[in-house]
Amino acid sequence: MSSRQYFTRIEEILQQIARTQQAAIERAGQVMAQSIEADGLVYLFGSGHSVIPVLDVFPRYGSFVGFCPIYDPRLMWFNVVGPGGARELLWLERQEGYAKNILVSYKLEPRDSILVYSHGGLNAAPIEVAIEAKARGVKVITVSSHQNARQAQATHSSGRMLSDVADIAIDNCVPPEDALVGVEGIREKFAAGSTVAAVTIAMALVAEVGARLVKDGAKPPTFVSPNVGLEPGHNQRVFEEYARRVSKRVP
Repeated sequence: MSSRQYFTRIEEILQQIARTQQAAIERAGQVMAQSIEADGLVYLFGSGHSVIPVLDVFPRYGSFVGFCPIYDPRLMWFNVVGPGGARELLWLERQEGYAKNILVSYKLEPRDSILVYSHGGLNAAPIEVAIEAKARGVKVITVSSHQNARQAQATHSSGRMLSDVADIAIDNCVPPEDALVGVEGIREKFAAGSTVAAVTIAMALVAEVGARLVKDGAKPPTFVSPNVGLEPGHNQRVFEEYARRVSKRVP
């Protein structure tokens, strides 16, 4: 019964995204395609569970060169408690000033764009990545819960939430608490929705950007599953083209 409730709720959320966020996704797709066509990069950032859509964009079968994930292992948990655990990560992503040091290793340019994920949109790390990127002339696209932004108070010293920094703000349409399934006898809810929503938006953007590139006469080097049969060396050429773009950006 509760599993059916989850399927119903997540389907409602995905339908709401499709109904209300299509225009924002199309605008974002245009910005991102323009970055790639200019031999630029579309950077991707998230911390905590919001790193999952970043991991799933590139390298990923069906995605293509132009996306550049920004990873910081200190903002990705590899343990529950102790070194690399969730408690340390949850503390660090709230500390102001840290994210600027992450971007020291990335040479962002005005022709680039960046996609920043954060369900709550309150933590310092994603907000400061967006602020710093914007200061470098980069177009900022965000994915967060706008319902949370409407009812929460900003915790960053700038007084801003993630969606406040965005050039294009996409709503993941997930309620602030994230968990979707209520069960009689317990106050807490179960089963989060933001990851499904975030990855769905990520793949919608990949589809939108890819279609725009092809329409403009570009054929992006695309990472393809070997299960469908490949020309020899196809995916190796994809990695080589990615390395070419990124190698030009070593600070």
